[in-house]
Formats: sequence, C-alpha cells, structure tokens
Amino acid sequence: MPYTLNIGSIRCHIVSDGIQWSDGGGFFGLVPRILWEPIIRPDERNRIPVALRSLLIESDAGLILVDTGQGDKLGDREWRRFGMEPRLERLIGEMAEVGFGPEDVDVVLFTHLHSDHAGGATRWVDQNDPSSGLLPTFPNARYLAQRVEMAEATFPNERTRGTYFPQNWQPLQAAGLLELVDGDQRLAGGVHTQVVPGHTSSIQAVWVEDGGESLLFLGDTCSWAAHLDRLAWVPAFDILPMQSIEGKRRLRAQALERNTLLFFQHDGQVVTGRLGEGARGAEVRVEISEDPWADVTGE
Repeated sequence: MPYTLNIGSIRCHIVSDGIQWSDGGGFFGLVPRILWEPIIRPDERNRIPVALRSLLIESDAGLILVDTGQGDKLGDREWRRFGMEPRLERLIGEMAEVGFGPEDVDVVLFTHLHSDHAGGATRWVDQNDPSSGLLPTFPNARYLAQRVEMAEATFPNERTRGTYFPQNWQPLQAAGLLELVDGDQRLAGGVHTQVVPGHTSSIQAVWVEDGGESLLFLGDTCSWAAHLDRLAWVPAFDILPMQSIEGKRRLRAQALERNTLLFFQHDGQVVTGRLGEGARGAEVRVEISEDPWADVTGE
C-alpha cells in the first residue's frame, strides 16, 4: 500500500516491492534472539518479514526514485527462499497507484547496489523468459551510484559476492544510463544525499527538506527503528560495524535537532516515525506502522 506525504512543497510517495522473509540473525547480528524477538516475531524458521520500500520524490529536477527493490529476475529457488510472491511488477504496480509509470522516472538513485535495492533496475525483455535478454526498467532515467560502491560491486570479496549481481547494472552501463558520483550529492531543490559508511563503505541516506520540514530516507544506514534506539544493535550485514554505530549516532543527532520524519526501508512494522526523548534517551515514536502478519504467512 503506497503512502503519500508532503514535505513542505515537495510531494513524496512511499512505495514497495513487497516483503521478503530473511533470517532474523542477519538484521540483528550478535544480539541474542531473546532480546530482539519481543520487537519482531519470527516464524518457525527464524525468519522475519523484511519490507522492500522505495521513495518516489516529485522534485523540481523531475521524478526521483530511490532504490528499486528485488525486481522480478529471481529464480524459483530464490522466490521460495525469500517467501516472496513471484508476481510481476510489485513496485511498478504501487507506482501506478500514485499515478506514475516506469517511463516517468527521471532519476534512479541507488543507495547501494545490493540485490534487494538494485534488482528492480533491470528486467527481462520478455518478463516470462529469462533467455530474452535484459533492459533498463526505467528507460528514460539516469541511474546514479557511488563510484566506490560500483568498484566494490564489480570486484566483490568472499563476503559480499552473494549480494552483488552484474545483471542489475551492466545493462544500464551498456545503455549509457549509469552515472558514477563521488560523495554527497544535491539531486534537486531540497533533495540531497549523505554518505554514511557502515553497511557498505559508501552507502547513501537521502534527505528531503523544504519549508522547515524534513524527511530522512535511512535505507540500510539504519534498517529497523530498533537500530536507531539501540546503536549497538548492528546487523550482521554491515561490513564496517563501528562506523555503522557512529553513522547512526550522527543521523540520530541531526534528525532529533530537525524533528525529522524518519523513513525505515526494511522495518517490517515501522514505516515512519520521529525521535523523541525516552527513558533511555532518544527513541523512535511511530507515525505509520504496518502489520506484516496480516496478509502474508511467509510460507
């Protein structure tokens, strides 16, 4: 279900590529299950529901899409492992609900190039035939990625090669649509990125600011609201754990000062919230929530 928000005069839409089911240990790392289970209930296989949300921004530089979800190129084994519905165009369908098609997107920003963020950037020519070749999903868009992220995706190590897949970006390179950038970027009036190393060495968060209001797309700089409440809770996926903690600390301070609306990309329950003072210091107060168990079973 899409959500539409106005940040000052900038209209934003929260859209989703669905939910995938992943082992809870991945998102909570060294934290024992007995501590994180009260926050999100796992299924009998220790999997938790992981949202695949994206942000669509109507900006003065055109329509900006932040991240593209898993897309529809997964094989049957991956569909079963993630417990996802193998139906086409989940993200595209939600974009249509708010009035936009793939051809309307002017900029696609990759926060990073892991498959659950970049997989939807390309599609099969015949969406039912993997042998038909690949095309950019958003044919009129410029695709932006950090140069360091591109290098690490192109030459992955033993730990990262399972989440970087060239089919998600090579067709963009071949079409001349992929642009590499260095450091923080101004994408449009009131829209800019902030590099926050931790999850990867050049992952980007996205700020939308206008009229004294602000929204922060956290992405995997802080995957779940609980990670912002408890800085030491670092996902096993974060390749730079201490930098991840310090990055969240900086973002938390910035968001608290600006009363920022926080947008959580992967949290199965918390979509948005704001920081307030709690018993242990700053904590997330939920504004939009979802029940991941309402419509899916994870089977």
